[in-house]
Amino acid sequence: MEVLRRSSVFAAEVMEVFDRSPTDKELVSQAKALCRDYINSRLIRAGVSWSKPEYNAPVPGGKLAEVSAILLRLGDELEYIRPNVYRNIARQLNISLHSETVVTDAFLAVAAQIFTAGITWGKVVSLYAVAAGLAVDCVRHAQPAMVHTIVDCLGEFVRKTLVTWLKRRGGWADITKCVVNTDPSLRSHWLVAAVCSFGHFLKAIFFVLLPER
Repeated sequence: MEVLRRSSVFAAEVMEVFDRSPTDKELVSQAKALCRDYINSRLIRAGVSWSKPEYNAPVPGGKLAEVSAILLRLGDELEYIRPNVYRNIARQLNISLHSETVVTDAFLAVAAQIFTAGITWGKVVSLYAVAAGLAVDCVRHAQPAMVHTIVDCLGEFVRKTLVTWLKRRGGWADITKCVVNTDPSLRSHWLVAAVCSFGHFLKAIFFVLLPER
């Protein structure tokens, strides 16, 4: 099974753009690379049986690697607060994983709902946790090709919804400010807000998707 394939040349190109103001295309490429890292981490943690692909993680010490590590760290905290919220996403949404259209529509609907009231890093972390949780569901249900679909969907959502916000903050590296000299209790506060909001979004999306099933 081929999942999360990425060449070392591409990884190097993605890292280099952190040294200057990134373009829209570069921000989307970085978003997808970070999504592959996040999903790969969650697949390993879930102990899902899969044939490991040619997977090149960001070079240790690189800025992309730092962003990925922080994204995963914040994701760990988010998922620790409510461990059941980001698991069994497909079951919670009551969707079939055999249809690319259904998976795509469901993910984009949840993503849109998460950011209805604005954009924060907590919500961005929540988006990645949703993508990874759904990817784990897909692989467990013998639909590994859907992982590529989820990564592409996240990239498209970032292009349409998050790029302008990211550019105002200088790119993905801005997420590092969430953990530098930050009181853990304060960080937990915005993570709790993100996870509580997502819980409500899941219920809303369930009823939105209900007529489709």
